[in-house]
Amino acid sequence: MPLVPVEIPIESPEQSDITEKMRIKAQEVSDRVRRKKEEEEKKLEREREKSRIRAGKDLLKAKRILEETERKRNVDLRRSEKEEQKRAREKILQKVEHDKVERRSKLGVPLENPPAVRNVVVQKECMLPLKSSFKPQHMRDCLRSLKRNHMDDDGRVKRAFQTLLIYVGNIIKNPDEEKYRRIRVSNPIFQDRVGSVKGGMEFLELCGFERIEGGAFLYLSKDKLDTMVLNSAGYELNYALTNPFFGML
Repeated sequence: MPLVPVEIPIESPEQSDITEKMRIKAQEVSDRVRRKKEEEEKKLEREREKSRIRAGKDLLKAKRILEETERKRNVDLRRSEKEEQKRAREKILQKVEHDKVERRSKLGVPLENPPAVRNVVVQKECMLPLKSSFKPQHMRDCLRSLKRNHMDDDGRVKRAFQTLLIYVGNIIKNPDEEKYRRIRVSNPIFQDRVGSVKGGMEFLELCGFERIEGGAFLYLSKDKLDTMVLNSAGYELNYALTNPFFGML
């Protein structure tokens, strides 16, 4: 049988060393990439934790500011209510004293203290009735409820707040203009921005609006227009629009 030559590849020791070095090098590169990725993930997690801590601190700070603002506002409201009641009582006493002087004069009875009585000046507007105590907290609760009812749609909530602020501002600037104090409930714009938002119409009712003509209109009559109430409404709306944490506490 004839012999046939066969070529058998034989790997030289040098080639084997090169291959092993390349494998080791590739492993080192892979390890460096893995360690770098792990370090980046740890760094990212630390940043997330810092962000969570900052957010918590900001929320706590906003809560403290909100509580302090509410406390100061309540103090101011109580002070203004006391002053208004004091002025009203003084005007009533002046009116009573004035009537007493007139009756004595008609009956010819001598005046008990003529000099003091002559200095009493009573005007017609002195006898305005005392207004009931108004609590802006009801308005704030209504706005909070509105936002919470639509937490998934910040744009809709913002439009509702802005539209309500426009209504209130127009009435404050033009109290004698009835067109600003009368709202057609079926108006498409009103329905889209306020009427269809749970809490929108309730807020207007807190401002003094009433439903008339079978609910077809919201109307704020001139005799029920209270500037203090409307100013409080404007303040609460502006606060809700500018405070990023409003409704979250």
